[in-house]
Order: sequence, then structure tokens, then C-alpha cells
Amino acid sequence: MKKNILIIGAGPAGLTAAYELLKTKQYDITILEESNMVGGISRTINHNGNRIDIGGHRFFSKIEKVNKFWEEVLEEKFLIRDRKSRILYERNFYDYPISLNKTTIKNLGLIRFIKIGFSYLKSLVFKREENTLEDFFINRFGYELYATFFKDYTKKVWGVPCSKIDALFGHQRIKGLSISSVLIHMLKKTFGSLNSKNTETSLIEQFQYPKLGPGQLWEDVAKKVIENGGKIIFNEAVDKIENINQKIKNISTLNNKIFQADYVLSSMPIKDLINSFNNVPNNISKISQKLEYRDFITVGLLLKNLELENLKDNWIYIQESDVKIGRLQIFNNWSPYLVKDENTTWIGLEYFCNEDDELWAMKKEEFIEFAILEMTKLNLIKKENILDSIQIKVKKAYPSYFGSYDKFGEVKDYINSIDNLYCIGRNGQHRYNNMDHSMMTSFEAVNCILNNTSKEKLWNVNTEKEYHESNKK
Repeated sequence: MKKNILIIGAGPAGLTAAYELLKTKQYDITILEESNMVGGISRTINHNGNRIDIGGHRFFSKIEKVNKFWEEVLEEKFLIRDRKSRILYERNFYDYPISLNKTTIKNLGLIRFIKIGFSYLKSLVFKREENTLEDFFINRFGYELYATFFKDYTKKVWGVPCSKIDALFGHQRIKGLSISSVLIHMLKKTFGSLNSKNTETSLIEQFQYPKLGPGQLWEDVAKKVIENGGKIIFNEAVDKIENINQKIKNISTLNNKIFQADYVLSSMPIKDLINSFNNVPNNISKISQKLEYRDFITVGLLLKNLELENLKDNWIYIQESDVKIGRLQIFNNWSPYLVKDENTTWIGLEYFCNEDDELWAMKKEEFIEFAILEMTKLNLIKKENILDSIQIKVKKAYPSYFGSYDKFGEVKDYINSIDNLYCIGRNGQHRYNNMDHSMMTSFEAVNCILNNTSKEKLWNVNTEKEYHESNKK
């Protein structure tokens, strides 16, 4: 008889695992998805024919296995899109990542630019011990550039200062980006020697993108999962998990259904996973309850007359302190097929918040009006040009590197002690991974199951071994 595998969550990690396991024809696969859609935060939401990419997803990876997977499962060819992002700061636009051009020098002013230069030279000589994200930024950019472009914006995104965030966030999300890497990139571009495989991800100039947004790819994967015998059960949220002798026996849902499985792959948030267990040690329960997340709200606005047609950006990072908005997406620039009428502009206003704060508590109509007022304050739109709007909320969009994160290793060890449980994906590992690294956790989990190997490789995806080793000394 085939063994049963239960997968919690139909996001990129869950669907990737299901697709790979079904190839072996050795398992019966069931996916429990608490919402009515696949894709997780990588889903595409269709509102009156205009599509929203939640959070923005560039399809670019240096992992060949991930690229092959994308090409294999997407039924239409990828579009090739130019990457352009900028920063709006003090009502001026700056390239992102920051480039050392005339516009940057003019906007900053010569004195501040000189201070940034000397501050960076100082950071090359006097290196800080990297305990916090602030240390990480200053070591790579110098204090002046950090204070100008990273300090306040990071607090807007995460709700806490860089000095309260673990440096591991920088190692996993920013990695090799620094002033020196930007300069080297500019020289290579000038002399025509750019190689995308050796380019820091933040510096790529083109990326692949599904015609109808990232959800199109995951809808294609879900279709193949079902065609190959897998099951996806929607609106089925996990409630309780029975753990007996370090092995999961039964999983019950809020709909009072009970599932049994030989293996369980979970991409649900660690806090919720631990809270669902029947017999968790007190120390593990306390740590998991204090794990922090950042929640997310998008407001979609449809504008007439291509009001922002001169802006070619995918994203604009809003660093202005007099508004709450964090980023602006222009969906026309991600793919023209996301927009129903080519003569309109479809944008996403992105806010970072917590479930218990004033932004989350606002009523939908009140929040949309608030977002519109912020955009008019920035002189980016005119209220009379708005044709349609929508608000979308996403809980636990970003696992955070503060709170009880410094004790997360204890939670990980407890999870690994449960013989038939494998945690995958961004929330499944409480690690702010990109899509490709979330998929890699699934590849590793499948390998663990097929070959009965250690779970260590599963947790080593997108980690910086040198960082860990240096902090053990």
C-alpha cells in the first residue's frame, strides 16, 4: 500500500513538495489549504479583471533546479521583464539599489555625499561585530548611508529599529550587496562583462515573470498535482495535532475532520503549528508564542488616463516619514496582462503593520480613503482619476528576526525530534526566504523522505555557515 503524506498549505513550498512526491508514484498526497486559493503569498488575486501580485515576485534564481521546475510546470512561456526599482526620499527619486550617478549626488547634495564616502571608508577599516541588522548595514555601507536610506525605512517595514533585528536577516536577504558590489556591477556593465549567474540578486536587470502573475504558475502546479492523483482540500484549516511518542498520529481541522498520515509536511506558521500540538514542553510553547510576524495590507487602485505612465518602476520604495505607505507597485510594469484596459494604470499601495495596530483595525473603506490621501499628499495621483479600488489583508506575511527569535534553535530541535514532521517554506521555518529558497526546503524534505536521511539539510537552505561559525567563537 502507498503511504499517506499530508501537506499543510498550498503555497509554493507545499505545492512543490506535492508535485515532486507524486512523480515517484509511491505516495498518496493530500494538501490542506485554509483559504480558497493556491499560491499562498505568491497568489494572484483577480479583481474585476485586474490582477494583483501580493508583495511582488520576480522569477529569478541562481538555483538551476528551481529554474528547471519553473520551466517545466508553467504552461505558457515566461515574459522577460526589465527590472527597475527606485526610492522616493525627500520627494526625490533615487535608483535602488543606490547608484553613484549625477542624479544621486545632486539629490543628496555634495556635503552629504562626501560624508557618505568618508563614512564608508571608515567602515572598511573599523568593522563592527555583527550582532544586529544595524551592524550588518554599517559594515557594508557606512553609518551615513545607513542612516539615510536604511535606518528609518527598515523601522517602517518591521516596526522595530535595526538595532533590535538579528543580523541573520541581512545575511539571508541582502547577502553580498554593498557599495563595493554596486561599484563592481557598474564597471562590469560599462565594459559589457555582466554575468547574471554571478550577479548579486538585488542588482539583476531582468527577470522572468508569468503573463498573469505568480499565481498563474502555482495554479498550473496545482492542476498537475490533481491530474497526478493528489488532493487539494480548500477552506480546511488545521486545529489540533496529536503527537504521541514523538510521532504525529492525527490531525483535526476546524471543520471537525480528522486526517492520518505517515508523513506530515507543514508550511503553516511555526507559532500556529506549536500551538496546535497536544503536549508541548512549556519552554517550547513560551518561545513559539513570542515569535513575531509582520502583517501586510495592499490597496489596489485603478487609475484612468495612464496617470503614472512616465514611471517605469516595478516598485517604488516610499521612505518619506510623513506617510505610512511602504512601497508602491505599478502592475502595468510587471506585466501588461495584469491590467484589463491598457489605457488605465493599476497600482498597489503596500503597508506593513501588525494585527493589533491602528492600521489593521481600520475599516476597509476608511483604510482605502487613508491610502488615497497619502498618495495625493505625495503628488503621485489625483483622487478624481480613481476608477476602482480594493483592500487585501495578509496575516503573518513576514516572519520576523526579533522577539524570541534568538531562542528559535530550541523550537527547531523540538520540531526535528518529531519523527514524521518536516517543516518547509517561509513560515514553516520562520525564515524570510524568497520563493526559490522556499522551494528548496521542499526539495530537501522530499529527499529526506525518499532516502530516510537527516533533516539537517532541510534547515540549512539559505543559511550563512560562515556567519554561524563566527558567532560561535
